[in-house]
Amino acid sequence: MNGTRQAIAEARRLVVKVGSSALTTAGSGLDVARLDALVDAIADRARRGAQIVLVSSGAIGAGLAPLELGKRPRDLATQQAAASVGQLALAHAYAESFGRYALTVGQVLLTSDDVVRRSHYRNAQRTFSRLLALGAVPVVNENDTVATQEIRFGDNDRLAALVAHLIGADALVLLSDVDGLYDGDPRSGATRRIAEVHSESDVDGISVGMSSSGLGTGGMVSKLAAARTAAGAGIPVLLAAAANAADALGRAEVGTAFTPADTRLSARRFWLGYATDATGKLRLDEGAVQAILRRRSLLSAGITGLDGDFQAGDVVDLVDPADLPVARGVVAFDAAELPALIGRSSHELPVEQRREVVHADDLVPLRR
Repeated sequence: MNGTRQAIAEARRLVVKVGSSALTTAGSGLDVARLDALVDAIADRARRGAQIVLVSSGAIGAGLAPLELGKRPRDLATQQAAASVGQLALAHAYAESFGRYALTVGQVLLTSDDVVRRSHYRNAQRTFSRLLALGAVPVVNENDTVATQEIRFGDNDRLAALVAHLIGADALVLLSDVDGLYDGDPRSGATRRIAEVHSESDVDGISVGMSSSGLGTGGMVSKLAAARTAAGAGIPVLLAAAANAADALGRAEVGTAFTPADTRLSARRFWLGYATDATGKLRLDEGAVQAILRRRSLLSAGITGLDGDFQAGDVVDLVDPADLPVARGVVAFDAAELPALIGRSSHELPVEQRREVVHADDLVPLRR
């Protein structure tokens, strides 16, 4: 067992995420047998001393059968109605199943606003900390009943990565209907499972698709993105099949393990890089790109263009000449001020404008 897998196997605090397709079917709603099997694996890990937060999809899927909906609705209002019915059924099922092991469940419903706004982010941290200290198992889901298109996470894989950092997790386990990351479509039969991902080069050129179950919103695209986010922030990640939950939470070498970055990001830097939304972007020349990747401040001379209507203090993406994001940062000028500064050296500017456009302390390089 390599270091990453050992770290996951020995993690004292971890986030487990399970997808809709592993818990529900379009015609029958919740599959209680599958849910119980998942709970069995989590309870066994908890019995061995781990604190576990479960991020569970399935609320909308659980609401389809009671509302006599044959498939996942496309319109937001019907999705929210299904979530309203299904969330109650899902929470009840988890409470009963964990109750077999005398474990108490606490439901936590989040929208992206709860992690984008710093005050909400800190409050969520305190809530999770207290639930875990009291011995409860927090069961987290996106608050589909009230979330609008503008404030949705988009998938629970991203939510799981954000929660993992928010609670200071030692590991993240993503469970789905696929037993790992493959170098192609596993349904073709001519692909191989990738056991370890050590760097971005290990997944270069891999084509992954969206969910085909009709129940979830993610698929391998969102799982790979979530794994990269968490691993890039210093959290080891395991991607495995929900059917193998007991092995994934044990010591068996199943699924795909993602090696974490050497340094874990602080809460502020993680929030800046991954949790909040950018309100615009600054285009950089290659020299500025290399400087910010070395954690240097961004100066006006290295900027070639901008997009968006942002204000000083907003978060913006910093993109390279190919328009690919290389960093995020808090901008020190309004969008209306910057055109007059672009490409100019500090000594060419008025004294009151001779400051960094994005200070190094407010900048988070992304993987390139």
